[in-house]
Amino acid sequence: MADKINEQKESVSGQPKMRVLNQFIKDFSFENIASQKGLSVESTKPDIQINVNLEAKKRSINNQYDVIIKINILSKAKETNDVFFMLEMDYAGIFEIDNIPSDQLHPYLLIECPRIMFPYLRRIISDITRDGGYPPLSLDQIDFLAMYQAEIEKRSSKGSHVN
Repeated sequence: MADKINEQKESVSGQPKMRVLNQFIKDFSFENIASQKGLSVESTKPDIQINVNLEAKKRSINNQYDVIIKINILSKAKETNDVFFMLEMDYAGIFEIDNIPSDQLHPYLLIECPRIMFPYLRRIISDITRDGGYPPLSLDQIDFLAMYQAEIEKRSSKGSHVN
């Protein structure tokens, strides 16, 4: 019986493991330009531009990694190009990852980790835009796999490799 338990522990210990150690706003800016200028935004349709970038790096502690979602949002009037607001945020997570082969670690950090973080980022952005006097901005789901594949394709066409 003890041998079976030891065998199960050994097989489980070789399984990939990931723990979210922390998630937090690393850097944040919200400029409510329409309110500062006294612009009325209720009857104007906004043009919202969203830019998302990802960053991942090893921490000094063994098997720990920082993953950062960098998001920039610009909301402006379609007709006049008056800027309503600008939001910039670096949302970070610290992950402990074990038993992932080195060739699979990079995609794991830039696909799976952001998937875990994204719902929290989306809620923060919705709350901030609502608290800024706008309708809550609910971001659509982001396909981090497609983002990763596009970045790999872009880098391979330029002749550089992904770190």
